[in-house]
Amino acid sequence: MDCIFCKIISGEIPCSKVYEDDLFIAFLDIRPIRKGHTLIVPKKHFENLFDTPEEEAQAIYQVTARVASAVKEATGASGINVIQNNGADSGQEVFHSHLHIIPRKKDDGLKFDRQHEEYNGFEEMGKLAHRIMNLTV
Repeated sequence: MDCIFCKIISGEIPCSKVYEDDLFIAFLDIRPIRKGHTLIVPKKHFENLFDTPEEEAQAIYQVTARVASAVKEATGASGINVIQNNGADSGQEVFHSHLHIIPRKKDDGLKFDRQHEEYNGFEEMGKLAHRIMNLTV
């Protein structure tokens, strides 16, 4: 497999590791959006959120909170963005599931511009909510 994250996990490629346990490794992003930008990567290879095994899915929030707190304190950030891109159309570049921890400071100039798409009213919104709800059970 030619996965850069698998090569980092195996030690084939070096990284600036900030955390490791049985399930995850976290290291500084080599192309950071902000200094301290950290990636949390499951040690098992799977592509994205949609094929995440239950064990990793249950554990990643605790690891994210722990690493994000450390990044915030170490960088003097006043906020943190936690981002996960799932699929090429969302901006995923490395197809090994991972989360981005991005430290933020007031007036740092970084913007995640959002374009809002309006519903045609509560009826359309309700139909979509019902469809999603039926798919979660």
